Amino acid sequence: MDIMKISAFTPDAAQGAAGGNPAGVVFVDSMPDEARMLSVASGLGYSETAFLLPLDDGWRVRYFAPRQEVPFCGHATIALGAALGRRFGAGIYPLALNHARITVEAMAAGDTGWAAALQSPPTRTRLLPDGYIRAVLDEFGLTAADLDHRLPVRLIHGGANHMVVALASRRRLSQLGYHFARGAALQAEQSLVTFSFIHAETDTRFHARNFFAIGGAYEDPATGAAAAALAGYLREIHWLEAGMIEIVQGEDMGRPSLIRATFDAEPGGSVRVAGLTAPIA
Repeated sequence: MDIMKISAFTPDAAQGAAGGNPAGVVFVDSMPDEARMLSVASGLGYSETAFLLPLDDGWRVRYFAPRQEVPFCGHATIALGAALGRRFGAGIYPLALNHARITVEAMAAGDTGWAAALQSPPTRTRLLPDGYIRAVLDEFGLTAADLDHRLPVRLIHGGANHMVVALASRRRLSQLGYHFARGAALQAEQSLVTFSFIHAETDTRFHARNFFAIGGAYEDPATGAAAAALAGYLREIHWLEAGMIEIVQGEDMGRPSLIRATFDAEPGGSVRVAGLTAPIA
């Protein structure tokens, strides 16, 4: 195994690896068994680690959190895009996931840095049971008065499932907390990867907090899969028919991150999610 450590969605070059979401990128000659990949991911201690196996027409990729495999991880894909760029140069690399085929583009950023942009799997949303929504709001100490009702609660998907909850106040977003084991059980009930709480600063700029108890991480400082799902959701509810959104995440953890998601008007279409990266010493 050849392991690289890269922080994805860093806000700027000056911030370096002090911002963004750390990920492991593991190049392998043959795909290890699941127990071995879980052990490596747990040992690295990051919310996700990507395992890459070369194929004739691209790369086979699997993503592991410390507690389980996940179907898709945005920040680890951005990290692996930067890793591929460093090794093989700028370009677009095809990726074969468990349930989808996507691409990641590696792009030089400055003299020595790398940025990357992924094209997500298709997006979709669906309603959640009222009782389940109440249980999640109760867990986080929220009431209907805390919500931004312009953005209804939904299950959103852009390669993995997330529950989006929009709050009317940025201050209320900063106050969120939950019980780890109960949060994991609630996520398992609806096959969620994260609870994605957001606040709309403007129509195109959002603050986000993503809680990932089911995978073994209390909170993620940057969540690219949720960003893709959010963009698809905004398109579906006609908040924004097409264009670009910015998502600021990680501020309440002391690890500021910046994610940009670009999408066209095609219902359910792929979303381009882009960000800067920094190597972790």
